[in-house]
Amino acid sequence: MSEWNAMTYEGKDTILRVVREEAAGLMALASPPEAWEARTACSQWSVRDVVGHIVDTTEGYFTSFDAARSGNPAPEPAGLPSMSRLAHEGAAGFRGETQQSMLERLEADQHKMMELLEALGPEDWTGLMVTHAYMGPVPAFFYAAGQLMDYAVHSWDIREGAGQAHAFHGDAADLLVPFMFAIWQGTVDPAKVGEPSEVGVRVTGRNAGDFRVAVSGDGLTYEAGSLDDLPAVLEFDAGSLVLTAFGRCNTGTVRGDDAVAERFLGSFFRI
Repeated sequence: MSEWNAMTYEGKDTILRVVREEAAGLMALASPPEAWEARTACSQWSVRDVVGHIVDTTEGYFTSFDAARSGNPAPEPAGLPSMSRLAHEGAAGFRGETQQSMLERLEADQHKMMELLEALGPEDWTGLMVTHAYMGPVPAFFYAAGQLMDYAVHSWDIREGAGQAHAFHGDAADLLVPFMFAIWQGTVDPAKVGEPSEVGVRVTGRNAGDFRVAVSGDGLTYEAGSLDDLPAVLEFDAGSLVLTAFGRCNTGTVRGDDAVAERFLGSFFRI
């Protein structure tokens, strides 16, 4: 199943295909004139703000890759705790632009980003370190996942805001599963952790697996392994894991001690 692991070069073509599909889907959702001011699952954002956010984020990726290629110093990462504020400021900065101009800009940015990612060879895919605006230096493949997170999660946000019956697309969810543990690592809130806990996380789909996940005031660690001796196991399909890690839903199935599971799930801030 290596073609479904975007942390390897073998998964490159798969994730780029799915990014294109999710980007086309979001463009279709944002294109009707009546959609532009429609609310989304993000309480402060309409559809126009989602588009502005992805433009802002993608153009920031260009700056990060330019710095990595040139060897020039990149700005200090802001950290995930400040992401919601800074992302909102970036998105809101485009509110004076027209729907047509922003959709054209988003389409141009998406094509440019795909060209940049397509050009990465095996060594750069995993070995080129590019400083992310919030997370610091990460391998280049993380930016393909970042694009997929933006297009797939925010498409879900738009559908949720519209009150549609909908679900998370399986290909996107499967590809994002390995990255959700990194999202959890980056969003641990020491003030919420309280007593350290260790739980099992069982995920289905193309990146299925059993993971032992421990969280404390020092952060989160995880590894594949047996869950038999753990007080609680959280079971997720791929889409539910993504939506839980991004704080969109309270979902999943608990086997075992509810209190331990809830203490673990309450240890994060939402982005």
